[in-house]
Amino acid sequence: MPTVNATEATASAAIEPQEQSKKTHVRTVADLFVECLVNEGVETMYGIPGEENIPLMEAIERDGRIRFVLTRHEQGAGFMAATQGHLTGKPGVCLATLGPGALNLTLPVAQANASTTPLVAICAQGNVTRLYKESHQIVDLVSVFRPLTQWTSMVMEPASVPEMVRKAFSIAQRNRPGATCLILPEDVAEMPAPAGSHPLPLPNPMSFAPTPDTIERAVSIIRGAKHPIVLAGNGVARGHAENRLLALAEQLNVPVATTFEGKGVISDRIPLALGVVGFMRHDYENFAFDEADLIIAVGFSIQQFDPKKINPNDDKTIIHINTFIEDTDAHYSTALNIMGNIDATLSALVDALHRQHVTFGVSHPKIHELLTDEYESYAQDDSFPLKPQRIVADTRRAMETDTDIALVDTGALKMWMARLYPTYYSNTCVIDNSLSTMAWTLPGAVAASLENPGRPVLAVMGDGSFMMNVQEIETAVRVGARIVILVWVDEAYGLIKWKMDLHDGSHEYVDFNNPDVVALGMSFGAKGHLIESADELYPTLRAALRSGSGIDIIACPVDYSENMKLIDKLGEVDFSG
Repeated sequence: MPTVNATEATASAAIEPQEQSKKTHVRTVADLFVECLVNEGVETMYGIPGEENIPLMEAIERDGRIRFVLTRHEQGAGFMAATQGHLTGKPGVCLATLGPGALNLTLPVAQANASTTPLVAICAQGNVTRLYKESHQIVDLVSVFRPLTQWTSMVMEPASVPEMVRKAFSIAQRNRPGATCLILPEDVAEMPAPAGSHPLPLPNPMSFAPTPDTIERAVSIIRGAKHPIVLAGNGVARGHAENRLLALAEQLNVPVATTFEGKGVISDRIPLALGVVGFMRHDYENFAFDEADLIIAVGFSIQQFDPKKINPNDDKTIIHINTFIEDTDAHYSTALNIMGNIDATLSALVDALHRQHVTFGVSHPKIHELLTDEYESYAQDDSFPLKPQRIVADTRRAMETDTDIALVDTGALKMWMARLYPTYYSNTCVIDNSLSTMAWTLPGAVAASLENPGRPVLAVMGDGSFMMNVQEIETAVRVGARIVILVWVDEAYGLIKWKMDLHDGSHEYVDFNNPDVVALGMSFGAKGHLIESADELYPTLRAALRSGSGIDIIACPVDYSENMKLIDKLGEVDFSG
């Protein structure tokens, strides 16, 4: 008979219970929950585990079909999920534990909801038996997330999981997409799954088009206009209606301006493209709206841009085309609301306009001339620190293809990038101008890279934003993301300084000191680059974007004295001639 030494016997005794546990595992609510996520097409989840969601994490591991990306902060997880949702049109999924972990998710969840981005947040909660009282880390998460989402609820009954998961994903992708939140208490997650429970089947995609009489009404309004203009928002990209938008512009022969979030839905190479509206003061594009008597708003929502800036007297006729009715605003009184699939709506409208030979000749070549002149006149400027215009020009020149993705953070740099960065395809210059959140682009670039393996993704950030989520560089390195982070360095919260200077000619409490940005990035395992002269930015950025692997961080000093010069320049623009 073979002998077994004491060490082997001890090891065997330690292993056998684990193997036996796996063999006798009873399917739990957490397992059912994960099966429902897989059924919804979830392949990646971003988050940080906690004690109360250990059952769910174990179920994810057992199932093996969802990649869990561990982040360094719950905000990073939420921004990654939101960026994935924005780029794919399918809900991104993020996870946090109860209490402080869940509260850290509120900002990205609110951002996704404001910008009509599909997202499903999953939060743990303590045992149901202690929710009624003041207890360790217990926060009423349903009350916290409800005003930030389209729908929030807590799983209280095992049999409800398939319906609740299906509802969370369904609502996140409805006519007005947004965020939803599901809360899973620890004790509920550990309960046995009901016998025979399974994920619900997914419905067939539904599309709805406007009625012929609605289209005829739109044609009648357009025919009666003298100076129509098209305003395009992010709904055009969400509805994959870019080609139809161009067809509408060409049929009517009228200009198209976009919101910051709609940037790229019409190529800046198209003569009818005016650029973006959304700058904090009267910009070139606004002059076209001053003349307009009809605004055809396509995929627009008032969270993207305050309509008061283009319709201050509420005297312009507005046709609103989107998948949802816009909220009430005193400067956005609509003559006609067309709710439906945007691509189908524009197709029907263009056909009707063509049949009735409705066309115009509205153009604004001076706007193109001014934007082109501003962009090109500084492209070779050798000043150091660099002027914003030079940074924008070198950034565009360094991007290898028209479809490379740039994520632009909030701050003074957003104004310059939105105004001047030439963009040719939707979702290639992504800007948050609904909640205008700081620090989303670094974690967002991680998700964008995972969705576009092998392609470089550029995160454009101010130094203020950079330091708010800098820890996600470690995540980027660990998961093998391919991103370049361009940091505009001015050692201040530049946009607030700009607005303070506009307000009363001075500023206070906005300046700070930075660590060594290059050394900090390198400490995480990234490659660091410091720009020390104007002619270094383009070759450094170009080489980083084409290096093929890893994370590059480029610190570029910027001269924001150009901010006030721009305000003075715009105040002198005269379109009367």
